[in-house]
Amino acid sequence: MDIVAEISRNGFWFLVLLTPLVFVHELGHFLVARLCGVRVEVFSIGFGRELFGFTDRHGTRWKFSLLPLGGYVRMFGQAPNELEGGEKPAEMSADDRAVSFMHKSVGRRAAIVAAGPAANFIFAILVLGILYISYGKTYRAPVIDEVVAGSAAATAGILPGDRVVEANGQSIATFEDVAQIIMMNLDQPLVLVIDRNGSEVTVTATPQIITDKDILGKEMRTARLGIISKRPGPVITLGPIEALSDAVVDTYDMTGNMLTGIWQMISGVRPASEIGGVLRIATVSGAVAEFGFVSLVLLAVTLSINLGLINLFPVPMLDGGHLAFYAVEAVRGRPLSEGAQEWGLKIGLAMVLSLMLFATWNDLVYLKVVDYFRWLFT
Repeated sequence: MDIVAEISRNGFWFLVLLTPLVFVHELGHFLVARLCGVRVEVFSIGFGRELFGFTDRHGTRWKFSLLPLGGYVRMFGQAPNELEGGEKPAEMSADDRAVSFMHKSVGRRAAIVAAGPAANFIFAILVLGILYISYGKTYRAPVIDEVVAGSAAATAGILPGDRVVEANGQSIATFEDVAQIIMMNLDQPLVLVIDRNGSEVTVTATPQIITDKDILGKEMRTARLGIISKRPGPVITLGPIEALSDAVVDTYDMTGNMLTGIWQMISGVRPASEIGGVLRIATVSGAVAEFGFVSLVLLAVTLSINLGLINLFPVPMLDGGHLAFYAVEAVRGRPLSEGAQEWGLKIGLAMVLSLMLFATWNDLVYLKVVDYFRWLFT
């Protein structure tokens, strides 16, 4: 069992996915900062020591750094304690204040910060739209061909030939819509509106919780209603407008599903062990790459939405935390004190590091690295 070699192989695909997503995120910050007249000093992919880079005609240093787990854009005057030599913003010349981040209006600062997550959502929409135009989209009607004997569906009185038109108040267009709602409602009853021979019937069914395996063959809790669709759906190539419209809707739905999943972990419906970090993403990247280009691109879309969403959480150190500070400033008419902001950043850093450590531990257990080391020393 060569865990290290496996992670090394998958690391290549992890970087193939992560690097463009980080670039898109930071490019959002960069472009809006430039649009707002802020001087950008550094655009870095990765952290730590610079490996290589160049300086453009505007004075921005574009570089790749040693640790490729993220990136950053450093703007002139981004925070008083980040200015070289400890210089305070009030001591700047008029020319420096004109290009200083902290001397811009709260609205412009908020726009610059929000542009990173927004860029990830826009990227997801554009990539999905291009896939729908290039490869098409599968539409499988939400018609039930078979009901598994003894299942929750059979108990609820669902019959072959039924067509699901609504689930938990959400309209249903495809069979995949039904599967998604079942998956996101662990331990919860489903209220289904069914078209049966032209008449609408409402049934309530509680999916059975079973132990299934994910893409890596690891056990996970999932919900099963017991309905099967055997008819293949047509693959339809969409035009630009329809593709973009569907991409927006699908991105919105994926974002909602992620929020639901996070809430389920907070409330205990889903185990916290589902929280994964860098190691698990790297392993999944390698596994998905074996399924082909489209599967890898769809994973990139999912990760881009995830990156944009997580960064909007109101946690200091994340973009959402800065937006929360700016919201307070907009209401108060003045920013929070430097001391309050510093404490907020310290708390945010502690929260982010704690989550990273927890996710890494989950990864080590999930990938059986812990078992491997136990085996080595027993």
